Amino acid sequence: MTGGFARNQVAIVGYAHSDIRRTADRPLGALTADVARAAIEDAGLRVEQVDGYVGSSMFPSAGGRVAEDGVNIVSPAWLAQRLGGNPGYVAGFDGIGQLTGSVAMAVNAVAAGAAEYVLVHRALHNPTGSYHGNPMQQVHGPQQWTAPQGFFGPLAMISLPYTEYLQRYGARQESMAAVVTEARKNGARIPWSFWHGRPLTVDEYLVAPTLFDPVCRYDCDIPVDGAAAFVLTSAERAKDLARPPVYISGIANGYPARRRLPLHWPLDDIVDGGTDMVRRLQDAAGIGMHEIDLPQVYDGFSPFVWFWLEALGLCPPGEAHRFVEAGGIDSDRPGAVPALSGGGALGNGRMHGIPQMLECYLQLSGRAGERQREGVSTAVACHSSPHYGGAVVYSVEPF
Repeated sequence: MTGGFARNQVAIVGYAHSDIRRTADRPLGALTADVARAAIEDAGLRVEQVDGYVGSSMFPSAGGRVAEDGVNIVSPAWLAQRLGGNPGYVAGFDGIGQLTGSVAMAVNAVAAGAAEYVLVHRALHNPTGSYHGNPMQQVHGPQQWTAPQGFFGPLAMISLPYTEYLQRYGARQESMAAVVTEARKNGARIPWSFWHGRPLTVDEYLVAPTLFDPVCRYDCDIPVDGAAAFVLTSAERAKDLARPPVYISGIANGYPARRRLPLHWPLDDIVDGGTDMVRRLQDAAGIGMHEIDLPQVYDGFSPFVWFWLEALGLCPPGEAHRFVEAGGIDSDRPGAVPALSGGGALGNGRMHGIPQMLECYLQLSGRAGERQREGVSTAVACHSSPHYGGAVVYSVEPF
């Protein structure tokens, strides 16, 4: 997204977030509807004023279960119908990027005049039973070459480039402890976090059981039930609302440059795709990543933190493990890069990029409370892998 992107023409003007629990005590749809109403109220609006709904209802870790709208997924159409009003724009994003793609659709809808106020939501469900269990009795298509041999699911996907990184750059698994403990330290400070009040020690990380060598339990975000919503409108309308606007300055999505078997993510693909994605992001936003005050990197699996730090140019290629181990992302250390100051997914729960987006919004709007950082005027929220996700640049003022 370059050239024609509506740079700083659309702003976030309100939000709401549920508590994050392993298993919620009511259906995901009811939880999301309450969160959506709270976000609209937070923006100083009425439900009937919201004329656009956008989201991504991808059902993670389905394990062969049927997706039921309002129960284990919440589509924009389901949410719009339950809230009422008369929306003129309702769309769901189904592609690479997920949250990044949803934000892009909302920005485009507002900029094009298809809607005046758009609600973007993300709702995550933790299904019962074995996480990422394989229910298949037969395998067809490309997976016939991988699934029968045990190469199935995201744990296998991330273990491949993680192993490559360890071997290529002489990194140690012990270095990853600095990533996970930093995320948990910051998530433990957030009241709605699943890990509130429960930081993790290095020793606890190092004795955690291995799930898919070299990935251990704490390298993975914990699946949860939760929902979040943001209200977007034009920069002009945002001036008249109660909350300080946070402008959306640029968006870019990554896309794998090479055709691979499912879940085959070599390290070189991630690096090359990430480099291209960041170049397009800088072109779209009109700002370099070295000028960003608050980068929030995606950490659904801990190795993503290393990959994003290098893709964004925050440390040289192959040096992220040393950078982090030396305190380079310690949010309590002056001069460090606060890349996980919002706790991320490892410190909050599996909310698919919401912690990154929310931390950018809270810090730039001055609404982070006791965690408020000084001098933050630009931020970037990263989602998924650099070559298979995307990133959004936010700013306090148009530049």
